[in-house]
Amino acid sequence: MQDFKILDIDPWLQDYKDDIDLRMKRYEEQKNRLLGKTKSLKDYANGYKYYGIHKVDGGWIYREWAPSAKGLYLIGDFNNWDKHSHPLKKINDEDWEIFIKGIRTLHHKSRIKVLVDTGYDIRERIPLYVTRVEENENHDYAAIIENPRKKFKWTDQKFKINKKDLFIYEAHIGMAQEKEGVGSYKEFETEILPKIKDLGYNTVQLMAIAEHPYYGSFGYQVANFFAPSSRYGENKELKSLINKAHEMGINVIMDLVHSHATKNFNEGINEFDGTDYQFFHAGAEGNHPDWDSKLFDYNKPGVCHFLLSNIKYWIEQYHFDGFRFDGVTSMIYKDHARGVNFDSYDKYFSMNTDLEALNYLQLANELIDQMNPDIITIAEDMSAMPGMCIPIKDGGIGFDYRLSMGMPDFWENTLSIKDEDWDLNKMWYELSTYRPEEKRIAYVESHDQALVGSKTIMFRLADSNMYWHMNKDDKDIVIERATALHKMIRWITASMGSDGYLNFMGNEFGHPEWIDFPREGNDYSYKYARRQWSLVNNSMLRYEWLNNWDKAMIHFLKENNLMGNDSFRLWIDNDRKVIAYRNNDFVFVFNFHPYNSYESFSIPIHDKGFFEVVLDTDQKEFGGLERISHSYKYESKRLEGTEYDGIKIYVPARSAMALKKI
Repeated sequence: MQDFKILDIDPWLQDYKDDIDLRMKRYEEQKNRLLGKTKSLKDYANGYKYYGIHKVDGGWIYREWAPSAKGLYLIGDFNNWDKHSHPLKKINDEDWEIFIKGIRTLHHKSRIKVLVDTGYDIRERIPLYVTRVEENENHDYAAIIENPRKKFKWTDQKFKINKKDLFIYEAHIGMAQEKEGVGSYKEFETEILPKIKDLGYNTVQLMAIAEHPYYGSFGYQVANFFAPSSRYGENKELKSLINKAHEMGINVIMDLVHSHATKNFNEGINEFDGTDYQFFHAGAEGNHPDWDSKLFDYNKPGVCHFLLSNIKYWIEQYHFDGFRFDGVTSMIYKDHARGVNFDSYDKYFSMNTDLEALNYLQLANELIDQMNPDIITIAEDMSAMPGMCIPIKDGGIGFDYRLSMGMPDFWENTLSIKDEDWDLNKMWYELSTYRPEEKRIAYVESHDQALVGSKTIMFRLADSNMYWHMNKDDKDIVIERATALHKMIRWITASMGSDGYLNFMGNEFGHPEWIDFPREGNDYSYKYARRQWSLVNNSMLRYEWLNNWDKAMIHFLKENNLMGNDSFRLWIDNDRKVIAYRNNDFVFVFNFHPYNSYESFSIPIHDKGFFEVVLDTDQKEFGGLERISHSYKYESKRLEGTEYDGIKIYVPARSAMALKKI
């Protein structure tokens, strides 16, 4: 075997060379096994073009993958749901087919299903590759024929994906509106995209796109992998949303769930051909112990063909610019990393590692690179698997970015202790440390921290006081602390050198409510499954100040190219709670002390010249007291009693500033 570059990139992996070699050997074997005489994964991943229902000369053809089924029958309103009139013929060991004569036989919006004879029962099922599924007034799901007279016309041919310096706005279409109901693709396009653009974010990450029967699953219990959720509107309206985002220069990333699937029979793919092993591991191995869902068997060619075709489908048919792969940690460990502390490399290379899942992720990344090397891939991996963001040819898994999932955990733990006891050395380590050549997406909180059962940063800081004391003229000490730290925490997380930054919609202005989808426990209310944008527009409330800060922060970081740089540590004073670091020509100074301000604080800069403050959290438009001068020029010179050049500067309590060399 060759020596892969990953061993030079990360010398700690030298002891695990055999494991890397095995991973790559299995990858090549699986790829060769899948491709056969096919030239590339791009040519291979065409399942959605072959299977499913397609209009052809003189009628329609429907093909299905159901290896163990004893019989299949197409039923629908076109044949009055006759269970015998349209049987499919088995054309090989795994596939079935039927030709339906007449183009008008299946009209636009026809409802259809497939009857599957498993040998021990007969079930009505949704075709596997169907591109639209709708629920009727009787709560019955069926596949919907899409054959509109007017096809959607894309106008985004000139759009170029921005793969660097990602500022990601994580969003959920249904709960993006203020009304107590389900938002639509069209409403998101007209009302939310302009907000995202104005704030400065260059990427929107859409959750819950693939069809899922349970709204409260946040889209993580997928039933129909090729069908956009119909509860938000028509398929063409999702295309219009993405087309509009591209017109505005915004990338659109899809939250892709290939880590598991809903166990539902009626709506999903579970036991489609009558076996529990068509898509998933057989028996208990095929059930996730925490998620109550089914787990894919990535070793099976049919499964890989289905999932890889799904990726190509979303790229070709909907022009998605990237994917955030959900549940990667669960995929790549046989025990799903439940309760595992990844404190040594031995935990990454053991009998517990699922090589077949790792190989699938490599295949997915290679396919995406073949489709368009600019397409963005992000791994949701809390284990920090070595090589996750290293190219496949070098022995890695091939992702572009990894979500820094330790960051929100760090902030949750930090906010559980007194401000005076915060450890700034731990803060520096958590926010600045990464594996060699790994690109990170930094974040304070995502949708996970906004759900009932958890808390957003603002809710942890302010608790119930935010319901009564968010007026600008209310000097509540809890709210004063909360708004000051809310700004500081987001800025230090985003500015310390990560390659991207993520925010969940509404959290930028400290949205006051948790997320709780309609369920029996809340009388099926949508009150907590929405975003209250009007709070920002109310000039009497502090939410406007927090929103102003987020907009200024994002534009500042983006316009000054401050992402993806290694921050240089200048000073950490754990007693006085001051941390200072340098990112390019900017010096950042944070004073986390709850009440101590420092009149003439010495900051070593190791550089001669003049510096001036260009942005700070204490500015009036952000709800501050304007204690920091932007007009004074600080000269960096030898600090008394030291060998360092630096400045002396007034650093108010609970404030942060950025100085630029001029």
